[in-house]
Amino acid sequence: MKGLIVAAVISLGCAMPLWAEPQPVITVTGHGVVETVPDIAMLNIGVTREARRADAALDATSAALAAVLARLQQSGVEDRDMQTSGISVQPRWNRASGEAQSVPQLTGFVARNGVRVRVRDLDSLGAILNTVVMDGANTLDGLQFSVADPKAALAEARAEAVKDGLAKAKQMAAAAGLTLGPVLSITEVTSSARPEALQMSAARMSDAVPVVRGEVGLSAQVSLEIALVEE
Repeated sequence: MKGLIVAAVISLGCAMPLWAEPQPVITVTGHGVVETVPDIAMLNIGVTREARRADAALDATSAALAAVLARLQQSGVEDRDMQTSGISVQPRWNRASGEAQSVPQLTGFVARNGVRVRVRDLDSLGAILNTVVMDGANTLDGLQFSVADPKAALAEARAEAVKDGLAKAKQMAAAAGLTLGPVLSITEVTSSARPEALQMSAARMSDAVPVVRGEVGLSAQVSLEIALVEE
């Protein structure tokens, strides 16, 4: 008798559908951007010197950069906010004028030394730019403004990205005669700060260097998967 009951259960199980109807879903991408006032700046400061000998060029560059670093420390820049970004010594060649086939002659060497600097007190940035040039820096490159702690702004940007994605999904669902159901998943695609960069040349420095910090944008992008139901 028990064998008959088991067989009946198995028979009924086989009569049930092997798969359910897939639930319709919509996948959208939302974007959010929050503009905020920066509170730090990043700057590449470099020193370049030339000499007949490689060691002389490197010594001159090192001495000039040491003066620049000392000035930065006096201006309140901490050691943790300064990092060497590159050191190089390159030969300088020259051809005789008008002689394309002539053998290049070694005329000297060019030494370069650069440091990446983070300035936390933006009120002192203009003075720092001026003083490091007076102390021997002849390259100022890639001034970028950013935010020291972007967590709050990025959280706001993510919230805006989710709102943007939901608005897109609602619009597309309505156009298709459907209604949005529950959100099935949310995935963060990217989140980042968008620093504003300003290129500068040491030759354009003056006694007073005006610096306008403006705003920087922090952005987020999310992917949403949302169920759809018929109206």
